[in-house]
Amino acid sequence: MKIIKSIIIVIFFFTLYSAEAQKILIPMDFAQTDHLKSYGVAYWILEKGQTVDWLLNYRGGSFMCDYNNLIEAECRVRGVFFENIDGLTASGIYAQVQSEDYNMDVVKLEKAPKVGVYAPKSILPWDDAVVLALTYAEIPHDIFWDDEVLAGTLNDYDWLHLHHEDFTGQYGKFWASFQNTPWYIQDVQLNESNARKNGFSKVSKLKLAVVLKIKEFVLNGGFLFTMCSATDSFDVALAAQNTDICHEVFDGDPMDPDAQEKLDFSETFAFENFTLVKDPYTYAISSIDTGPTTLSNPGADYFTLFDFSAKWDPVPTMLTQCHVNVIQGFLGQTTAFRKEYIKKSVTIMGEREGTDEVKYIRGNVGKGTFTFYAGHDPEDYQHLVGDPPTDLKLHKNSPGYRLILNNILFPAAKKKKQKT
Repeated sequence: MKIIKSIIIVIFFFTLYSAEAQKILIPMDFAQTDHLKSYGVAYWILEKGQTVDWLLNYRGGSFMCDYNNLIEAECRVRGVFFENIDGLTASGIYAQVQSEDYNMDVVKLEKAPKVGVYAPKSILPWDDAVVLALTYAEIPHDIFWDDEVLAGTLNDYDWLHLHHEDFTGQYGKFWASFQNTPWYIQDVQLNESNARKNGFSKVSKLKLAVVLKIKEFVLNGGFLFTMCSATDSFDVALAAQNTDICHEVFDGDPMDPDAQEKLDFSETFAFENFTLVKDPYTYAISSIDTGPTTLSNPGADYFTLFDFSAKWDPVPTMLTQCHVNVIQGFLGQTTAFRKEYIKKSVTIMGEREGTDEVKYIRGNVGKGTFTFYAGHDPEDYQHLVGDPPTDLKLHKNSPGYRLILNNILFPAAKKKKQKT
């Protein structure tokens, strides 16, 4: 009888241990049915107070967590492929990932970051890829604009995305082509009214005040992610904070004739030594943007992600997790950055090989970090004014959109000291 009881106790504890040791693996290689929703599941798990292990370079940057029947149900509801694995299999995966023989590592995600999006509340004639990604992945986020930023709302957020804004007060240099269209006229009126309401004589001064608030947010430890024209116009506004670079068609008075000479590149995040584009008829703010050099041959437009050491450079490794390393290019108000204007302190994460075109960069400023991703929409090569939003149900495994979502999870990572 005592032998039988002993066997029952052993079986009980073995079963209990097996249940506790069981894991859910969300692979991010080609087996995954919905890469974009997978990020949303990882975020949802963090919201529930459970940690997630991000397995860098393992099967495309997979996620693994302790088994919970609610997590399994959530994966099924969202159409995310997952694998239930036992403790022994999980131990083997961890051993492989942490082995010095493999360019892999594990980063623990601990807390869901609070996500903010800087964007106007008015209906715009085009969409924003990051808002589309957040919405499709079901990651909660708040949208706010100038008033809230100036009022100090950024203090409540961990991660901030900048909508494709022109922070120089030149309205994206759309004047030449769209000055008589209702949406452009309405946009100018809205911005000018907002500037006056906040006590600024010009839109450029309002946007500079917003830029300085955002810079303070990053210096204090915030995570900044921008795309399209918000990338270079943010830095141009910082460099031009002591001069007037706007042609009179934008703000009613002439630009400073010495504006170029008065640029202060020590104030910028990513770029230096660039030249202003002063002509209001030219659809460019500065020489940073390469422009659409492959417009006549989109099929030849690809950029390559750099391969970083997961154990020595975990941050760029996290931000480049993908199931492919060559990604279809896409245009935007800012399509790509000229390499010659990128500061040496900035890390290049993706470029068009054989050219000076850089697509994806990151860097540190103060206690915080920034990522600039050129182009407008990774799944709409030439997104024009008035085009409908991209339907991400048709692009569940988009490599280009994965880069956006890598950045959203990045602030959740447990801080890890860099190796020296």
